Amino acid sequence: MLADKDRIFTNLYGWQGWDLAPARARGVWNDTKKLVAMGRDAIVEEVKTSGLRGRGGAGFPTGLKWSFMPKEPDPKRPSYLVINADESEPGTCKDREILRFDPHRLIEGALVSSFALGAHACYIYIRGEFYNEASNVQKAIDEAYDAGLLGKNAAGSGWDFDLYLHRGAGAYICGEETALLESLEGKKGQPRNKPPFPAGAGLYGCPTTVNNVETIAVVPEILRRGGNWFAGFGRPKNSGTKLFCISGHVEQPCDVEEELGIPMKELIERHAGGVRGGWDNLLAVLPGGSSTPILPRTQCESVLMDFDSLREAKSALGTGGLIVMDKSTDVIYAIARLSHFYMHESCGQCTPCREGTGWLWRVMQRMVKGNARVEEIDMLLEVTKEIEGHTICAHGDASAWPIQGLIRHFRPEMEKRIRAYRDAAHRDAAE
Repeated sequence: MLADKDRIFTNLYGWQGWDLAPARARGVWNDTKKLVAMGRDAIVEEVKTSGLRGRGGAGFPTGLKWSFMPKEPDPKRPSYLVINADESEPGTCKDREILRFDPHRLIEGALVSSFALGAHACYIYIRGEFYNEASNVQKAIDEAYDAGLLGKNAAGSGWDFDLYLHRGAGAYICGEETALLESLEGKKGQPRNKPPFPAGAGLYGCPTTVNNVETIAVVPEILRRGGNWFAGFGRPKNSGTKLFCISGHVEQPCDVEEELGIPMKELIERHAGGVRGGWDNLLAVLPGGSSTPILPRTQCESVLMDFDSLREAKSALGTGGLIVMDKSTDVIYAIARLSHFYMHESCGQCTPCREGTGWLWRVMQRMVKGNARVEEIDMLLEVTKEIEGHTICAHGDASAWPIQGLIRHFRPEMEKRIRAYRDAAHRDAAE
């Protein structure tokens, strides 16, 4: 269990104020000037040492991503940092707590990270529905400007830095980094073809790094305590602390900061009060938000909550948003409902996703009733494979993986429902 002294987000539950004075009392903005004085290369190397991987879902090594940015300034093509606060993954509510209760930690992280990237400007792209969160962040930005922590010679560091908050319109696809950049430029939120990658041509065609809220917010604390301190938690290539969201059929749904690699069962029982009705009543868990393949109870017994362990279990850590389902759940209906979500949120740019997500939902509607043939299960799986990996962004994968997980672990339940529907139809015909 993570000790309180090792927690980075010490106001996760809003027990203290979110504004500047309480934030400073918690250690935010403590010697920020010294952190910047480390220099760009030293900051990037320390982040590499920490083993920090992106906390938005993909899990790409943060220090490596930062190293792709240009080393020399170009007056015609300035560098930018864009912070992805478009937290739209169902089952995920970690970034909103940072935005709501600890915005100054994020703002300090934006300054230090932007300096490491050679960026004099940063944009926070926030989900449109986060009204209260956006309000707190904007007030915190205004406080930081008034205190000299942003703007000319930010925090006395000698680095000029401006921070802007941009509210999105509530599109799930804008959580994809290039669709976010398109939206930020005032265009329709649709993913771009890659390459070029944002580090080469991002916002306004300039070098850009896009990182998640949690990823940026932990950077100053990593630099204060050292990359080796952060790397001391978890396992190799799966190091550090992580915010987990636990929802669904648990006694106490919650957000919690824990060590990466904590066993799923321990995480649920220690922090969420256990599964409703006891662990034996557990049916399955979506371990990283709605787009990650479902895991049955047998795997949940031993799987670790980190990138590699969940990948070995043919699922993913994603955002760390656990959706717990007990045995009262109609698991086929639950996955069908997710299919509707991904159909609705497809931007329509890629044919496999535009047409395939609607096809998946229509078939899943019939699977819920059992109004299908057993052979259609294999056809359904084949169509998910045709969508997965054949689209510009990972939205196609996200629509395919929940269904793949369902078929992998709950195929007998699907076949049982089809047989029951067929038998009922035969009885009705006979009568």
